[in-house]
Amino acid sequence: MDTILQIWGGSCYLLNKICFAGAERSAAPEDSRKWRLWSWTVFLVGLPAWVTVFIMERNWIAATVEAGGAPAMLVGLIIALRGRGGEPRWLDRLARLSVIVGLGISLREFGGITTAGQVLELCIAAGFLMGTYLMAKENVKGYLWFMLGNISCAALMGLQGYSILMTQQLVSLVFVADAWRSRKAAKGKDSSTR
Repeated sequence: MDTILQIWGGSCYLLNKICFAGAERSAAPEDSRKWRLWSWTVFLVGLPAWVTVFIMERNWIAATVEAGGAPAMLVGLIIALRGRGGEPRWLDRLARLSVIVGLGISLREFGGITTAGQVLELCIAAGFLMGTYLMAKENVKGYLWFMLGNISCAALMGLQGYSILMTQQLVSLVFVADAWRSRKAAKGKDSSTR
């Protein structure tokens, strides 16, 4: 079962990052939109596997926050489908609230931060939630948060013996960095042509 969950969750989240990189490298807006649709779709498909792995390992911070990121993923998917401003306000508010509630519940559950694993989980949580929320809003800073989440998750999965997920996170980091560089380069070209 562990291997199936690792392949399912790992491949979906890796595809998500590949699609983000594809969207950033696309010249045509319609191509970028298609990449983003795929990106958010595979992100949502992989979510249950990741939550299950985190629960199996009693990584409660990561599990609750990962599950709480679903509204932000839905915001991203809706923006990719309808365009910016087409997302329901209530869903955007739910995404923001899930960030606060997920972290609050996790800290209360453990009575604070007591282990190195929890520190890694908090970094995963911050990277995932902020990255997902900012990317849903098409903010390039989301990639930097994803990098924090990828590095932290790779470390935690490595410590817990999930080699497939650790490798997936490290490979994903390459695509996140590429997407960030592509967006920054495109932004630089736009400002230099004005």
